[in-house]
Amino acid sequence: MVNEVYEKWLHHPNLDPSYKEVLANMSEKEKNDAFYTTIEFGTAGMRGLLGPGTNRINLHTIRKANAGFAQYICAHGEEAKKRGIAIGYDNRHMSYEFAMDSAKMLATFGITSYVFESLRPTPELSFAVRHFHCFGGIMVTASHNPKEYNGYKLYDEKGCQLVPHLAEQVIERVNAVEDELALCANPTAEQEQLIHVIGKEVDEAYYEKVLGIQLNPQIAKDDVKIIFTPEHGTANIPVKEVYTRAGYHFVAVEEQCTPDPDFSNTPTPNPEEAGAYELALEYAKREAADIILVCDPDADRMGVGVKHHGEYKLLTGNQSGAVLIEYIFSQLKAKNQMPPNPVMFNTVVTSDLGEKIADKYGVATEKTLTGFKFIGEKVAKYEATNEKQYVFGYEESYGSLIQPFVRDKDAPQACLMLAEAACYYKAQGKTLVDVLYDLYAELGYYEESQKSLTLAGQEGAQRIQEILAILRKTQLQDLGGSAVVRFEDYKECRVVENGKEFELTGFTKSDVLKYYLADGSWIAIRPSGTEPKCKFYYCIKGSSLEDAHEKTLSYQQAIDDLIK
Repeated sequence: MVNEVYEKWLHHPNLDPSYKEVLANMSEKEKNDAFYTTIEFGTAGMRGLLGPGTNRINLHTIRKANAGFAQYICAHGEEAKKRGIAIGYDNRHMSYEFAMDSAKMLATFGITSYVFESLRPTPELSFAVRHFHCFGGIMVTASHNPKEYNGYKLYDEKGCQLVPHLAEQVIERVNAVEDELALCANPTAEQEQLIHVIGKEVDEAYYEKVLGIQLNPQIAKDDVKIIFTPEHGTANIPVKEVYTRAGYHFVAVEEQCTPDPDFSNTPTPNPEEAGAYELALEYAKREAADIILVCDPDADRMGVGVKHHGEYKLLTGNQSGAVLIEYIFSQLKAKNQMPPNPVMFNTVVTSDLGEKIADKYGVATEKTLTGFKFIGEKVAKYEATNEKQYVFGYEESYGSLIQPFVRDKDAPQACLMLAEAACYYKAQGKTLVDVLYDLYAELGYYEESQKSLTLAGQEGAQRIQEILAILRKTQLQDLGGSAVVRFEDYKECRVVENGKEFELTGFTKSDVLKYYLADGSWIAIRPSGTEPKCKFYYCIKGSSLEDAHEKTLSYQQAIDDLIK
């Protein structure tokens, strides 16, 4: 089957010429990996390695996705086609080409599109959908993945990534496209008039909204210096613009400000990894900076480094989220601006610390599955009912949303609020690390970490499924010397607690396992929706930071032993 599909691609008259040589030089292993399956939508849309093949991101698989999406739009009538689709893209290889090809494919179906003139952040694409009252959106990005990747994310009319019941309607139509190579994106001259180029108007409207999130816009800013890097990506212009207009003192890592698809001047564009901070740390030491802010290529995630006792400490997404929650909620309360029924959203793999801070300020916490689209869905629900009022949303994976005029993670918003918090606390003689440690002393000591088992290719995907199947069937009673007091299986929708089994409700089925331990810790396991990885999340509670760290190492070893 693999060779049959491979030969079809290699000799097809519509094959894009750029793929011919790559296909001709593929090894048997490369052929199998490129053609053994069809690339699918995951937690963040369709994402994968660039190159020819049904299991790759290329012009033909993008066209297949667009054909399915176009049919989905057409099924909603002429008004949906007229409202159209906003399209954005980042700095990666082929992002511009995929975005323009998407607009052309939609045009052949009579669908209007609004395409950014140049690269823009993912949150601004979400904003553009809402700004133009579009029926939906497309963002071409692989987020924080390595340079070999690209991706394609779909948005609904509220600027939120498609949730499962909507994505399934698109996927059904995509899968019905039998031959992606037969598709052409060749609109007529009249159809090309449906493609509109957008830019400054949306930028200005977005900047105005971002600047509007400030809680203390007049705060003294002269004593705080920021090192900022966009990691060669889309945050470069918007974050600089917002900081300049708000009056913050920042130094950009110039070597990483060019929109380079090869990420030439950084070991990794992922703020979850220490390599993303290497050059920024050099700048910080030279400039004696207070904080370092690192954005991923599509500017939905923000990483933070803080100067504390002369050294720079990198915060996890859980830790920076906790600091933002404390600052925002304390200021809302002090200014009597906390709404009557405030609610915060995070995910089932996000630390317990944030929820404890929210409890302190009388804010309810609701958990969702991993993927910010589920938070966006919750925002829309309460926007309609006004039963509760949104005050914050975040994930452990370094993404947050301060105010929901965007319906995705928004690093420019996070950068602005984090800078404000740094100024506020420095005036009190505190660093952001001091704030975090005060929270630990008040609410409990936590160490949150994540480990990934990377297993590429068909065999790797099968091995990941085997690991989860074995764990699902094995009723663990103990992990690392601590009793398992509760087990949640989000795929089979069941909970086991105190020897009793009952239904897990309130979540879409998802391949996630979560173990709660007697000492107040938990461990969660899930396959990545966008990379060939099995992810292990640890939220470990201790009597001190040192104790939490030692217990984390013990639990990680216990899991490693289980999956050997």
